[in-house]
Amino acid sequence: MDWLDENPNESVIYIAFGSYAEIPNQLIEEIAQGLLKSGRPFLWVIRKGKNGGKSEENLRCKEELEKQGKIVTWCSQVEVLHHPSLDCFLTHCGWNSTLESLVSGVPIVACPLWNDQLCNAKLIQDVLKIGVRVSVNDEGIVEKDDLGRCIDVVMKGEDYRKNAKK
Repeated sequence: MDWLDENPNESVIYIAFGSYAEIPNQLIEEIAQGLLKSGRPFLWVIRKGKNGGKSEENLRCKEELEKQGKIVTWCSQVEVLHHPSLDCFLTHCGWNSTLESLVSGVPIVACPLWNDQLCNAKLIQDVLKIGVRVSVNDEGIVEKDDLGRCIDVVMKGEDYRKNAKK
């Protein structure tokens, strides 16, 4: 929370993919590159893998990332989503994360992985209009360029923020 306090209002990207999802290394790398490309501060929750190892240790650009943002293994998501420095939430669109973001009035960059998350992402983008969904390539992987585009669209789109607050 101290790190968030040091950032201006509505400037930080929060990234979290829930308590259960195992994020493929290729997706983690694309997210990392997209964050670097955005140039914006971020708070990224990368949980320890099932094997006990920290996934962030495998990032090729970890040092660069740590200059721009903060990587943690856990945080209180509800507290983070209510923090004034937060501008958008890059999420897997699990139902809990979706609801917590809605209650907090934070726009979403939707990056669904499976099951109901696909429907939740459609709800976020097409019905509630509180965010955008990233595209995936033929291998089912999000690419850094589209991720960066989505972050820009949501962070610059006042309608997303207005709808999220509503």
